[in-house]
Amino acid sequence: MEDMTLQQRLDNYRQDKNCTFLCVGPMSKNCVDATIELADQYKTPLMLIASRRQIDSEQFGGGYVENWSTKKFADYVRSKDINQNIILARDHGGPWQNELEKSQNMNLKDAMQSAKDSYRADIDAGFHMLHIDPSVDIHSQPNADQVLERVYELYDFCWSYAQQKDQDIIFEIGTEEQSGGNNSKDELEYTLENMRKFCKNNKIPFPSFIVIQAGTRVMETKNIGSFDSPIRVENELPPEIQIPQMIDICNKYGIFMKEHNTDYLSTDSLKWQPRLGIHAANIAPEFGVAETRAFIDMLKEGGHTDLLDEFLKISYESMKWKKWMLKNTDANDTDRAIIAGHYVFSSNEFIKLKAKALRKIDNLEGFLKSKVKESIFRYMNAFNLT
Repeated sequence: MEDMTLQQRLDNYRQDKNCTFLCVGPMSKNCVDATIELADQYKTPLMLIASRRQIDSEQFGGGYVENWSTKKFADYVRSKDINQNIILARDHGGPWQNELEKSQNMNLKDAMQSAKDSYRADIDAGFHMLHIDPSVDIHSQPNADQVLERVYELYDFCWSYAQQKDQDIIFEIGTEEQSGGNNSKDELEYTLENMRKFCKNNKIPFPSFIVIQAGTRVMETKNIGSFDSPIRVENELPPEIQIPQMIDICNKYGIFMKEHNTDYLSTDSLKWQPRLGIHAANIAPEFGVAETRAFIDMLKEGGHTDLLDEFLKISYESMKWKKWMLKNTDANDTDRAIIAGHYVFSSNEFIKLKAKALRKIDNLEGFLKSKVKESIFRYMNAFNLT
């Protein structure tokens, strides 16, 4: 096993088990610990997919998860992941994927350089997989060819740097744009054919994963995309017809299909993922919300209304719930606070509040981790990973 590349390990694992790989957003330290422990228990590879807002290099001031820098996060995971089941992955790397690049109103050249600095830190920290996603542009809406040109530049940079470091690395391309619908087959074929030419001409390995819009979209604490809906979307094939066609194209090019925004799907829908042949799926906010709800439950159960009110206030006032809300929402302030909870776990106010809770509630940390584990296990079970 030691001599196998990561790609070979993934190929072999999928051949043995008709599974969908689970990619977990590292929403908190408890979420990271739960993922490592479950990977260990079931001897299965699990991915930890860090966005640049969650975890980034020292240069960008780290991220909102544990205030970890890229290096501190990678070091922590390695210290716990003794059996090396965890695949460290960068999710949505690229220009303007960090708030600093947006707030400084960087131009394209500077934002691309900034993205390269972030990727360099990923490779230095020993990340195994990088998602190249230059679809964000705060100045204009780039067309497909412009996005591809940016992909080529970043891909070439990362591959060359990884080679210098003698590091085995794989790539993910594409973006999900949270549309809730499906990609067109023509778009997919166009992207993969151009990518094939680029890799062949530059003698660079083809990417391992491509993001496909499979009819998933997360808003509030539900999935409102077409995948989980009996209602047919106009001018769109149902997922059970469309997805196998997309997978056929992926198989033709020898690339895994990756679904983003898989949170909150019903267990029945999740069981369809391996049946349909979906190779991998990302889940993140749901695990943060699971921990937030568990924390609230423990405060309620212990009658700690003062701490509960303080937590809901800190969470609500962070305003981190804003981007998740539906237009005509019937959510109340508590619902909003639950959506935003995990964003404040590393704030000074929350750390002080949690210290008080830990003194009052026995095994609080163990309970929180167990609830996140339950949430992650639902996916592992449905994806044939147990």
